[in-house]
Amino acid sequence: MGVASWGQQCDQPGHSCSDFSGLSNTMAGLICKNRLLLSQSAPILSKLSARGAHGLPLPQTKVDIGKREVVGFGGNGEVTYIDSVMAPFPAIRFKEDVGEIAALREKEKGDWKKMTKEEKKSLYRASFCQTLAEVEAPTGEWKSIMGLSLIGISLGIWGYLWMKKYVYGVVPDTITDDEK
Repeated sequence: MGVASWGQQCDQPGHSCSDFSGLSNTMAGLICKNRLLLSQSAPILSKLSARGAHGLPLPQTKVDIGKREVVGFGGNGEVTYIDSVMAPFPAIRFKEDVGEIAALREKEKGDWKKMTKEEKKSLYRASFCQTLAEVEAPTGEWKSIMGLSLIGISLGIWGYLWMKKYVYGVVPDTITDDEK
């Protein structure tokens, strides 16, 4: 009995999957039991899913954003913050609007010419962790990658030299002499 026929047992008209007695000991019984549980919980799960009824729903994850303001769609529609050049406008602000930032938010609603350059910068830093120039700036990670690559190459060369000296024996005459 193949896997396809095990799964088709639940779909046959004369077969009842609601009776679990004796079925859970076989692979067909486990598949039938799982299909029944999924069919019973699918309506509930589709209501809880943020992605609707596109196949099986993904589980909801709670994101603790505190009092940060949701300001847009973000990179993939989730309420998260990430600095990325591919999605430069995150869904939430970087910092919560408390204290000095809350006062600046109220002042922001008025005339921007009355705001100082430092106040504008602090508002920007409350919304974003890094500027796009800081995101694109080189990190120096290439140095560690190059160093580890060179260490790996040198270990390989030292391993070859050790094997050539201690593992391999003398080459027979039949390999080196063309006449034999």
